[in-house]
Amino acid sequence: MNDRLNTFWKYVVAGFTVVGVLVAMNQAFFWNPFGFSLLRNGYLYFILACFLPLVFLTLPAHKKAKQKRPSWYDVTLFLLTTVVCAYFGINAENIVNLGWDFTAPLAAQVSSLILWAVVLEALRRAAGLVVTIIALIFSIYPMFAGNIPVGFLRGIQSDFMSTAQQHAMGLDSILGLPLQAAGGILIGFLLFGVVLQKTGGATFFYDMAQSLFGRARGGSAKVSMVSSASLGMLSGSALSNVLTTGPLTIPAMKKAGFSARYAGGVEATASSGGSITPPIMGAAAFLMVSFVGVPYAQIALAAAIPAFLYFLGIFLQIDGYSAKKGLKGLPKSELPRIGAVLAVGWPYLGALVGLILLLVVQKNESQAPYWVIAFLLLVSALKKTDRLTPRRFFELLVSGGQTLAEIFGIIAGVGLIIGGLSMTGVSLSLAGELVALVGDNVLLILIAGAVTSFVLGMGMTISAVYVFLAIVMAPALTALGVNVIAAHLFVIYWASVSYITPPVALASFAAASIAKAPPMATSLSAMKLGAVKYIIPFCFALNPALVAQAPLPQVLLALVGSVIGVYILACSFEGWLIGFEKRMPIIARLVGGAAGVLVMLPGTTSTASGAGLLVVSIALCYLIKTPVVMPALSGDLTKAPSRVRS
Repeated sequence: MNDRLNTFWKYVVAGFTVVGVLVAMNQAFFWNPFGFSLLRNGYLYFILACFLPLVFLTLPAHKKAKQKRPSWYDVTLFLLTTVVCAYFGINAENIVNLGWDFTAPLAAQVSSLILWAVVLEALRRAAGLVVTIIALIFSIYPMFAGNIPVGFLRGIQSDFMSTAQQHAMGLDSILGLPLQAAGGILIGFLLFGVVLQKTGGATFFYDMAQSLFGRARGGSAKVSMVSSASLGMLSGSALSNVLTTGPLTIPAMKKAGFSARYAGGVEATASSGGSITPPIMGAAAFLMVSFVGVPYAQIALAAAIPAFLYFLGIFLQIDGYSAKKGLKGLPKSELPRIGAVLAVGWPYLGALVGLILLLVVQKNESQAPYWVIAFLLLVSALKKTDRLTPRRFFELLVSGGQTLAEIFGIIAGVGLIIGGLSMTGVSLSLAGELVALVGDNVLLILIAGAVTSFVLGMGMTISAVYVFLAIVMAPALTALGVNVIAAHLFVIYWASVSYITPPVALASFAAASIAKAPPMATSLSAMKLGAVKYIIPFCFALNPALVAQAPLPQVLLALVGSVIGVYILACSFEGWLIGFEKRMPIIARLVGGAAGVLVMLPGTTSTASGAGLLVVSIALCYLIKTPVVMPALSGDLTKAPSRVRS
C-alpha cells in the first residue's frame, strides 16, 4: 500500500478506480444504461478524469515528498485535472460537431492549456524528467516546424493556441492511439494482473516453481527464474518485479552457493522478461494492437516463441553454471508437493488458461479479462482460508488504482510525441528518410533500430520508446520487407534490454542492492544470462516464422532450429556442454557461439553451416583436454519460504 495515502485518500483512490472500471466495462460490454452512450472522445476524457488525477495523489512531486501526505499543490492538481477532463468529456459532442480542436470558446482554450500542462507533470511523476523533456520538445515542435533548416524535419507550423487545442481535443495527441489502446483493452488486463497477484497468484507461482524445479541442480536459481518470469508476465514491470520477488529469491540463491552478483543477475534477467512474455506482457504490447491493427491474441501468439527461447537460454545457462560449480538442488523434504500446490492454486492457473481460451475463441480482448477477474474474485471470496475479505478487496482497489494511474500518466504524456509529429506531417517523411539513408540494407537498419531503441530505453519507459519508434523506425523496417509484427516486436525487445544493460540497468542495479553485490558486476552477469535477448530480435526480424508469421511447418522447423541454437549458445556462454557434461575450451565456445547464431538464421545454407560448426564444437570438447577444477561449493542448502508445504 502507498505510504502517502491516509484512509481518506485511499477511499478517494478506490472510489475513482471503481468509477473508472465501470466506465470501461460499460464501453466493453455495451451496457449503455438508459440508452446513454459515449462518443469515443467522451469515453477517453472520462477515463482520464478517473485515472490521471490519481497520479498527483499516489506519486510524489519529488523524492523528499515520497513518504509525506498529498500536499496542497497535489490536491490542487488532482482537482484541476478532474474538472478539466470532466469538462471535455461533457462537451465531447461539441468538440466533434463544432470543431473545437480548431476553433474553440475561451473556456475550452484555457482548459486545453491546463490539460497540456497537467499531462506533462503527470508524465514527469510517472516516468521521470528525461521522457518529459522529450515529450515537451515534441509537443511544442509544431510551433517551430516551418522554420527548421533540415528538410525532412520541416513541417506544417501552428500557433501556440492551435497547438494546445490540437493536443487537448484532437484525436492524434493526448487522445491518440496509445490512449485509445489503453482505454480499450489495457485497463482490463492491468486489473487482471493486480487481482491475480493480490489474491495469492504470486505465492502460487513461487510454490509451483519450487515443486517443479527445486530439486534440480541449481534449483534455487531455476525457481527464481520461473517465479520471476511468472510475476513479470502479470505486471510487465521489470523494476517492481525485482523489488517484489528479489527479497525472497536472491537470499535463497546465495545460501545455495550462487555468488551475490550471479544471484542478482538471475533475478534481474528473469524479471526483465515480463514485458515480452504473453499472455499479458507489458503496456507496449497493447499499444501494438492500435499501431499494427491486429487482435491482441495474434500479438501474444507472435511473442510466444521468442519469449520461450529467451527463458530457455536463461534456464540452460543456470544449469550449465550449476553443473560447473557443483551446485545441488534443495532436498525433497523442504519443497512443496506439486499436488498440494495445484490443489490450493488451481484457480490461478485456470485463470491464465481461461484468459487464453477467451482470447482465442471469443476473440474479444476488451471483454476477456473482466470475465476472468470475476472468476478470480468469486473463487477468492468463497475460499475457506486466506479469503478475500472486504478489507483486502478495498486494498486491491487502491493498488489497482495506483497501477492504472501510473500507466495512464505515461500513456497520456507520450501521446504528445505522436501529436507533435502528426500535426506537422513530419512522421510521414522520417521513415522514408531512414530507408533512403541505408539503401536496401536490412541488417544495417536493424542495427540502427537496435541502437536507437537501446539509447532511448536508457531514459524512457518501454511504452514511450515504442510509441516513438512505432512512428519512426517500424515503418522503415517494414518498407524494407521486415514483417510488420516482427518489426514492432523488434523495437520492444531492444527497448527492454536497457533494464539489464549498463549504464542505466535499473533492474540489475535494484537486484544488486538486494544481493549486496557490485552493481556493474551484477549488470554484466545479467547481460551474459540474457544474451539471447540481444540475438533473438535479429533472428525473428529476418525469419518471421519465429513470430508465427508463416505456415505451421515453417514455424515448427524454425522453432526446432532455434532451440538447438539457444542450447549451444547457452553452453558456449557458460563454458559447459550440457548433456555431455564436459567443460568447453575457449575455441569450442567461440565455434559454438557462431554455430548457435547460424542455426537460428533462416536459409538452408546458414542452417547447414551452423549444424556443421555445432558438430565441430562438440568434437573440440573431446579433443582438447581441459583441467579439472573441483567445485568450491557443494550446495549449502537452505529452506526457501513457501506457503504450501508437504
